[in-house]
Amino acid sequence: MIDQFFSQISFVDVFNFSVFVAFTLCYAYQMFYVFNVLATKPRELTAKKNHRYAVLISARNESAVIGNLIHSIKVQNYPQELIDVFVVADNCTDNTAEIAEEAGAIVFRRFNDELIGKGYALDFCIKIIRERYADRGYEAYFVFDADNVLDVNYFREMNKTFDNGALASTSYRNSKNYGSNWISAGYATWFLREAKFLSQARLNLNTSCAISGTGFFISAKIIDKVGGWKWHLLTEDIEFSTSSIIDGVRISYCPTAVLYDEQPITFRDSWNQRFRWAKGFYQVFGKYAGGLVKGIFTQSKGHRFACYDMLMTISPAMLLTIISVLFNGTIVVLGLTGAMSTGVMIASSLSSISFCLMSYLLFMFVLGVLTTFVEWDSIHSTTAKKVRYMFTFPFFMITYIPIALVALVKKAEWKPIKHSIAVSAEDIAGAEQKGAIARD
Repeated sequence: MIDQFFSQISFVDVFNFSVFVAFTLCYAYQMFYVFNVLATKPRELTAKKNHRYAVLISARNESAVIGNLIHSIKVQNYPQELIDVFVVADNCTDNTAEIAEEAGAIVFRRFNDELIGKGYALDFCIKIIRERYADRGYEAYFVFDADNVLDVNYFREMNKTFDNGALASTSYRNSKNYGSNWISAGYATWFLREAKFLSQARLNLNTSCAISGTGFFISAKIIDKVGGWKWHLLTEDIEFSTSSIIDGVRISYCPTAVLYDEQPITFRDSWNQRFRWAKGFYQVFGKYAGGLVKGIFTQSKGHRFACYDMLMTISPAMLLTIISVLFNGTIVVLGLTGAMSTGVMIASSLSSISFCLMSYLLFMFVLGVLTTFVEWDSIHSTTAKKVRYMFTFPFFMITYIPIALVALVKKAEWKPIKHSIAVSAEDIAGAEQKGAIARD
């Protein structure tokens, strides 16, 4: 009886300790990323040539914001004759197409209620461009979401990265509406952290970055090789990144090319969007994890780490937390229902659940504080809101736990997120003096 008792105690403790060790071993290298960024500045690039680009924008009922994005492209500090803007009005029921045409874009209307998603819209657009505009000699394709606006020097800076040999690159993703509420601030902080402490570190270390949703270019060489946009999972951006890294392509990052993105402000929209992301990450992991593992051992020396880094990016890390909570929660339930009578074992499980959740909250708080202070001048909001949202950021991040859990068992579909904040990059830059931008 005593031996069985200690065996049960040992099993629970060993399980929880193993989860902790596994998580630490997998992600400790990202702490080195932080120190690298704080100690190293990115190399400054120059361009010998201005290249020709096609801009791709997939828009579904984005009449409130599409004009601002196109305007921000039309006023770029870059030769306008080298930029053509193409908009896919994808299953629109409003006047998005008309507004985009008036703003100077070439518009393609797409109606397809079976192949739904940004990836299919991009493929539709690229195929038309390659058929009708092949003589224009586009060297790369830029991809933006309709709610974005660009800093006036965005193309000039990204052109430097392309001219220096990058086949794909992401950019610095800032937010239109950090100060709207704790949800938009949570998104904004996470994307700033991603740009500063992931992408910039990877750039410094000459390993591969990953494109994230919007604000990136892909060389026409890649698109021509595959014949269009072949990545159609729920997170087509992460699928492209993973597929490219497996193929030995290095994705770069341009820290001086600034894009502003609108973030959801309601929990329902946030849930729907992050639920799709979580499901998409599971899809990418299921399809490409084997290729990344193989790449860790077979890729060239400089690219092996990129495969490992990407594997850790798409690995369902949140599942380690969920597994720990579910395991220990099961022990507690069995104890409370009388199916298990080991009180010490139940106490250990309760302690483990508390430790897991508190550690996660503390880690996210430190991450949020670090990101906010390092990027203080780039966050266009009031001092009071910057301080307040450092404390709400951990609670925004902990809501990923139920989202990741539900995504394991529930089917995800594309659900449009309404955008309505129509501002320019100049408006955003002045927000700190006028107060945080809020939804009209």
